Amino acid sequence: MLGAGIVSEVFDARGQGLPAFDFALCTDRPGRVRTDVGLPLVVDHGLDRLAAADLVIALPWADFRTPPAPAVLDALTAAHARGALVAAHCVGAFALAAAGLLDGRRATTHWRFAGLLAERHPEVTVEPDALYVDQGTVVTGAGAAAGFDLCLHLLRREYGATTANAIARDLVLPSHRDGGQAQYLATPVPEDSRDERLTDVLAWARENLHQPLPVAELARRALMSRRFFARRFAASTGTTPHAWLLGLRLSRAEELLETTELPVEEIARAVGFGSAAVLRAQFVRRRGVPPRAYRRSFSRTP
Repeated sequence: MLGAGIVSEVFDARGQGLPAFDFALCTDRPGRVRTDVGLPLVVDHGLDRLAAADLVIALPWADFRTPPAPAVLDALTAAHARGALVAAHCVGAFALAAAGLLDGRRATTHWRFAGLLAERHPEVTVEPDALYVDQGTVVTGAGAAAGFDLCLHLLRREYGATTANAIARDLVLPSHRDGGQAQYLATPVPEDSRDERLTDVLAWARENLHQPLPVAELARRALMSRRFFARRFAASTGTTPHAWLLGLRLSRAEELLETTELPVEEIARAVGFGSAAVLRAQFVRRRGVPPRAYRRSFSRTP
């Protein structure tokens, strides 16, 4: 039920200049489907609905240890073969693996079942700590609430950061989370005042991306030693301060490229890269295209 709720919320028809998604749930046996919380879900569409879909997301199901019906595997394979983007949330990855769509690819799933996926499908390189793994035409996501990360990534990839951020705001979600599943296994509630100080420093950093923001300065503002700050940061975010800042700067650069006509050089300075050359190098590494090409694809300015 959680998986169905996540995708239906993210791909809801919102209007307000956002993409008008044609969303539908489908199954190999249309009708009443019993969910894991006991509530019945009426699914009107059969597998023929996949024949025209641009995006197909395999959702988790209770009996995922048993491969889906051959008709389901054939429908997934056919959708991928004709060019649809095929994704999986949580243990939905087992369906893609059974269909052979993960062979020779990297993939993720819920951390509890990553070992099982690797054992059953040794031809798949399983990354148990990733929130999602993008392999071009096949994308897999981690378990439970990480379905939001998967869906927002797909939106960001296909429609740009502005659309993904707008939908994330509507859902009261962060538009992008850095790090892997490990950081979400423990309670997200701050353990003590040091975590609260860290939260305040991260908020300050988001508002001051134009500054250099060395780790020593962030640690000083958190009233911590540099070494202790780095350990605390990794425990809270699952990544390093450098990687976190880099992701934040690139995300902000994407927004400015989409929504403004600012020169690339000015955007680079505004997000803390210093020069257009540095921004371009980092942008190509993350997006695979230079900033100007990204702007041509996703610009929302007249």
